[in-house]
Amino acid sequence: MNILLIHQYFLEEDDPGGSRWNEFTRVWMEQGHQVTVVGGMMHYNGKEKKPEYKGRYFVKKAQGAVTIWRCHVSEAYNKHFIGRLWGYFSFMFSSLYAGLFKAKGKFDVVIVTSPPLFVGASGYLVSRLRRMPFVFEVRDLWPESAIDTGVLTNKLVIKLAYWVEGFIYKRARLINVLTPAFYTALRDKKGIPERKLIQISNASDFSLSEKLLHEFDREAFRKEHGLDGRFVITYVGAHGVANCLEQLLDAGEALADTNVLFLLIGQGMEKDRVMKMAADRKVANVRFLDSVPKAEVFRYILASEMGASVLKRVDTFKTVYSNKTFDYMSCKRPILMAIDGVSRELVEAAGAGCYVEPENTSEYNRVIRLYLNDPERVKREGESGYRFAKENFDREVLAKKYLDHIQEIIKT
Repeated sequence: MNILLIHQYFLEEDDPGGSRWNEFTRVWMEQGHQVTVVGGMMHYNGKEKKPEYKGRYFVKKAQGAVTIWRCHVSEAYNKHFIGRLWGYFSFMFSSLYAGLFKAKGKFDVVIVTSPPLFVGASGYLVSRLRRMPFVFEVRDLWPESAIDTGVLTNKLVIKLAYWVEGFIYKRARLINVLTPAFYTALRDKKGIPERKLIQISNASDFSLSEKLLHEFDREAFRKEHGLDGRFVITYVGAHGVANCLEQLLDAGEALADTNVLFLLIGQGMEKDRVMKMAADRKVANVRFLDSVPKAEVFRYILASEMGASVLKRVDTFKTVYSNKTFDYMSCKRPILMAIDGVSRELVEAAGAGCYVEPENTSEYNRVIRLYLNDPERVKREGESGYRFAKENFDREVLAKKYLDHIQEIIKT
């Protein structure tokens, strides 16, 4: 097959963050298929474009065997809400042009992964004009998540978003969702027929973790980075409104008498504000690091005692799986799960950590002290999560399963 993927946040080789689609495309290429990616010019937590993209609308690149067309995204993207919205629309227009005129050859299918939701419109138009099936992926229930977190408040924009959502769902040949809750919501609340729905979830990248598990000098790394003697709980990911990372500052204050250190790695619109809050409140056991490449992220996780998955306490987030959860599992680290719903159910089913109610400081305090007093539990739950992920969430296995579903719709 010749596959066209439209993904605003497809990572470059040196980008930090979740690499699910980078791994999927690698597996598909190894299976003998061709993949062309239409991606954005800005990282989802980046503040500006890389110098090579300044003043340019389209740049063709090769990443391994994958051809990538990097397309314009407004640099207002991470400045404020209007800038974020314009970032979405600018990519919608640039990806449409690239999908029609830049990506050469005859494609068998176009896959669009969201959010942002609006890029589904460009994917649909590319599919119609180039006469191929349209597959749409739902990584987040949008616009619900944006509404629940207060990011999206304009009634006109909300109405437009719901209309675009319905339009895309109706016209996609196949819709992939990342969690069982998404599957239920689309089937029961949005009326999507089950024949169009599949679930290929987030997954663990064992290709990187297993190598490091055998080679990594944990003690040397901890000494080098000032982690020696600390019970390190690492959070990796976005520092945005949805993450509500001030709850980790509150937990840090409650645990000030212990050797706990919260290590927060990543970027986002809220990072400067949360860092200032930590400085103003003199929270000494919360440390901030900028985003680092994926291999370095895994070293920090392996140097930690636990990994944290954290979101704001809103009902919509009960439907999501957190990308970072699977990274913690693949590194044999138990999870401090501050997300209710399917993420909590996942960790409890795997025996891979403990749920703590989001934004509940007393529960953070109680749960973390249990782990401080039971080092065997840390090891036991880390091993349990690793085994569960290996059996159910191996990225290579899921990539091949995804491919099977796509081949089925091409044949019909």
